[in-house]
Amino acid sequence: MTEPSEADAANELMRLARQIAKHDELYHAKDAPQISDQEYDALIRRNRELEEAFPHLVRPDSPSQKVGHAVAASPLSKVTHEVRMMSLDNAFSDEEVAEFAARVRRFLALPDGEPIAFTAEDKIDGLSCSLRYENGKLVRAATRGDGQVGEDVTTNVAYIPDIPQQLPEGAPDVFEIRGEVYMSRADFAALNAAQQKADGKLFANPRNAAAGSLRQKDASVTAKRPLKFWAHGWGDASAIPGETQADVVRQLETWDVPVSPLFTRCETLAEMLAHYQQINTARPDLPYEIDGVVFKVDRLDWQKRLGFVTKFPRWAIARKFPAEQAETTLESIDIQVGRTGKLTPVGRLAPVLVGGVTVTNVTLHNRDEIARLGVRPGDRVKVQRAGDVIPQVVENLTLDAQRDAYQFPDRCPECDSEAVAEEGEVDIRCTGGLICPAQRTERLKHFVSRGALDIDGLGEKTIDQFFALGWLESPADIFRLHTRKDAILALEGWQERSVEKLMDSIENKRAPDAARLLFGLGIRHVGAVTARELLKTFHTLPAVRMAAETARNAGDGSESEITAIDGIGGAVAEALGDFFHEEHNVAVWEDLLNEVSPPLYEVETLDSPVAGKVVVFTGKLETMSRDEAKAQAERLGAKASGSVSAKTDLLVAGPGAGSKLKKAADLGIEVIDEAAWADIVKAAG
Repeated sequence: MTEPSEADAANELMRLARQIAKHDELYHAKDAPQISDQEYDALIRRNRELEEAFPHLVRPDSPSQKVGHAVAASPLSKVTHEVRMMSLDNAFSDEEVAEFAARVRRFLALPDGEPIAFTAEDKIDGLSCSLRYENGKLVRAATRGDGQVGEDVTTNVAYIPDIPQQLPEGAPDVFEIRGEVYMSRADFAALNAAQQKADGKLFANPRNAAAGSLRQKDASVTAKRPLKFWAHGWGDASAIPGETQADVVRQLETWDVPVSPLFTRCETLAEMLAHYQQINTARPDLPYEIDGVVFKVDRLDWQKRLGFVTKFPRWAIARKFPAEQAETTLESIDIQVGRTGKLTPVGRLAPVLVGGVTVTNVTLHNRDEIARLGVRPGDRVKVQRAGDVIPQVVENLTLDAQRDAYQFPDRCPECDSEAVAEEGEVDIRCTGGLICPAQRTERLKHFVSRGALDIDGLGEKTIDQFFALGWLESPADIFRLHTRKDAILALEGWQERSVEKLMDSIENKRAPDAARLLFGLGIRHVGAVTARELLKTFHTLPAVRMAAETARNAGDGSESEITAIDGIGGAVAEALGDFFHEEHNVAVWEDLLNEVSPPLYEVETLDSPVAGKVVVFTGKLETMSRDEAKAQAERLGAKASGSVSAKTDLLVAGPGAGSKLKKAADLGIEVIDEAAWADIVKAAG
């Protein structure tokens, strides 16, 4: 698959953030998921792939930055966890498990011969729950929520027989047991049969049934539901009863706390992969639903050193089960036009069940992918749901049919403008720009999106409606909607209060963040991070325009004030120059700046002596691995680079430092040793 442009990646990440947030709310807060776990995993995996390819585009509302979902309005009271309840990173292949093990070894700087033991247990598909014991007595039970705040279900768990109300003598003064509340397959089937007989709500799967049963205001409802529990870890604790993960899990068993019956300890990667295959084979016959196998570094001192990234522990990973495949008919190929004019083909399928979900659409990516697969409407195809936003075709089963190849359109289906591929690109784009209705509405939706101006009340349907009425054609029109208050109020579904809220939201953006506004214009290759980097350098939007026009007038823009910015290349300079070269774009720009007044763009820095600086590590680090050192630098607000240049501010040199140390000396860059770096880290807290 061809890597998308920065603009397309930013747009897709925006859509993914919205889509995943919606499904998080449905799953965690409403216990009413609309997609399966495998399809959700595919969304998360696509988001991760894009963020790894474009790390500078990671959004503040990215699903990689969040755990679970914020606790929605609920009759249950809220509980703040003393220790955050984290999520788990996923692996979808044996190779990814091997890379996880290798990553642990690299981070800990362990020699190749030193063994690393991992625990392994099946990943139950239930509702996360934390049980807090004080002086052996259960005093509080809470759901995970968003990881920081959950719901109090103390009264409800009293009716789950697997959960002890009292730990035996000798348990730590404070100990939080963490695990999953679940429902067995047999109990789930019996519950749904009873619900159907009573004309009650049917649950989609055992996980939903368990979550809905536990999160009840009336605990007597929970008492009637056959819930179970098993533990897989712990949170806040005054003492840890063991030095390894296996030690603590076995201690939990002695306290009569259930744990996975398939829990084991693996000494090698081969044992880990073999245990995964064993559980995968046994999966259909297990009395409960699972969706993978969880591997954790066994030694707790190593877990502490490895620590956490934003939402995952570095010392654990969930190996998920593979996606299922199915055969169906490709009934048609529709062409969708995106905000940047990209023509994206979407296959419409005869409905088919894949992994428990009915699939009707499939991504075909671009013209080259259609040609590679040789697919045409009417072909029999094999599809799967894994590793992408929507299902994908993995094989065309009708290659020998005597029919003409599919002809990708050379004109835009929305405005009939010419559709072409730029030199060196595979994507076909409409050349209509702002005259293309598909691009115009999509650009308006992007302009008001959370990552751009974030204007509440202007959702996709409202923009489509106002556009159809002729009220919105450019971003500046948004700030003139106050002249249409009476007309909006006359529309179905609008009330005085909702109109006032919309007007207030718009007025509050009269002095928007300049970087958000620049990003919101949807200029190719100018993502959210690129926009911020441009404003950090030029501080005002007119200065950005002047730099872009200067670069274009000078030639190809390969050497300009814009390309002098670290991480910004000629494609950005060229895209900006092209944007301001078009008269209709300049008209939109000037019209907008007549309506808004972005303040001077200023950057806040962290309170750290290395915040905002470029730090390079070289030589052999004796107390930590290179990855651990880079993680420390990033926590302090610095940028960890792998090479020395004139932009480097600090070199941390260990024994054996060679060419990088010499180059730093030649450039007059400050050099410190590992001990001095440790002092900086310690002083920063």
